[in-house]
Amino acid sequence: MAAHSEAGELCELCTRDGGEVLHYAEKYRVVLVADALYPGFCRVIWNAHVKEMTDLASADRSMLMEAVWVVETAVRNVMQPDKINLACFGNMTPHLHWHVIPRYLDDAHFPHPVWAEVQRTSPQASLSARQALLAALRSAISAAL
Repeated sequence: MAAHSEAGELCELCTRDGGEVLHYAEKYRVVLVADALYPGFCRVIWNAHVKEMTDLASADRSMLMEAVWVVETAVRNVMQPDKINLACFGNMTPHLHWHVIPRYLDDAHFPHPVWAEVQRTSPQASLSARQALLAALRSAISAAL
């Protein structure tokens, strides 16, 4: 049964995949987020409803973080970003998940977080070039995990 948020709604990451599933393991999954401004944005999501890293056993924390490092490496190698942002908030969705976000000097929010106010319009040519890399990213993540 899916868990509920403190407000009583069903947990979004218990009831939905959270993106295009690139890898599904017993305890976690890796998804590609459909974000037009951030091609290559991935999430590593713990399958069970858990709120915090310290809710996991030590071996599970290590397993989850190893998956984050593998995804970060694939995103770096394929997408060639200027920077990678890793984030684990869960304020809006209190279900353990990590964001792996490729960042570029010309992206809409740089140098601020992707959740901040937009700073500029990303050049369409840059976004199209990054979109063209997604098939290679899917393959790289699948092969690495």
